[in-house]
Amino acid sequence: MTSTSEPTAAPTMQNRTVLISGGSRGIGHAIAVRLAEAGANIVLVAKTDTPHPTLEGTVHTAVADVEAAGGRGLAVVGDIRSDDDVARAVSAAAEHFGGIDVLINNASAIDLSPTESLDMKRFDLMQDINVRGTFAMSKAAIPHLRRSAAGADGSGQPGWAPKILTLSPPLTDAQGRLSSTWFGAHLGYTMSKYGMSMTTYGLAAELADTGVEVNSLWPVTLIATAAIANLPGGEQMLQGARTPQIMADAAYALISGEAQLGSGGFLTDEQVLTAAGTTDFSAYAVNPDAALVPDIFL
Repeated sequence: MTSTSEPTAAPTMQNRTVLISGGSRGIGHAIAVRLAEAGANIVLVAKTDTPHPTLEGTVHTAVADVEAAGGRGLAVVGDIRSDDDVARAVSAAAEHFGGIDVLINNASAIDLSPTESLDMKRFDLMQDINVRGTFAMSKAAIPHLRRSAAGADGSGQPGWAPKILTLSPPLTDAQGRLSSTWFGAHLGYTMSKYGMSMTTYGLAAELADTGVEVNSLWPVTLIATAAIANLPGGEQMLQGARTPQIMADAAYALISGEAQLGSGGFLTDEQVLTAAGTTDFSAYAVNPDAALVPDIFL
């Protein structure tokens, strides 16, 4: 990949503590490892205490990967649908590393069934993890992020601010309109992902005067994950995908301050990396010869 920016000292996350929901595998795992490479302390809260029958990775193997990458890690086995588990994860992060500087709302459930086919248990699962879990994690972390912001002046790198980053899509299309496309395609899932984005929209306004930045991040293309590979026809779909590393690099650029895009944004991986000086995304393609598959919601 090439860059149009002038060489500068690499931003660092040294001694910054990042709390991530999920992260045992996929995009969350890639982000955790990327931030660990920059020296961050990584706290992962996830349910995967033991190996999944078809998906690789647990919260413990993910923390081992974080530490192998150069960061310090802490595994918290918990379910973000549980208020007690959320409180325990936030307390463990703050007590173990002395505070929380970044929250990444990564955990998410997906079911693309149309309304008549969607089981209400699956509907409730998506609302509980995606919307309620994001809200609960953010609510519990805010006091620690406020403290991080209050102590950041003069103690951190220039341009750095504590952050909440949620992996959720833009609420409107390029013309600023609420599109019926995704509501019509999979109403239950769309409601849950837009609920996550509404958390970004609201908290950016609520925390505007605190120094805490709140943004959403979403991929322009399909991202290659084990969950997609396990779907019928998944391996073929992945030929038009990019690797999770593009989301990891975008999250790092935004969180570290390499790309400074303020607060309240619904940002794509390409937007963030472009702001950081990246002009060539070809290295992220799973198959450079295949046409890229656009992600949903864009």
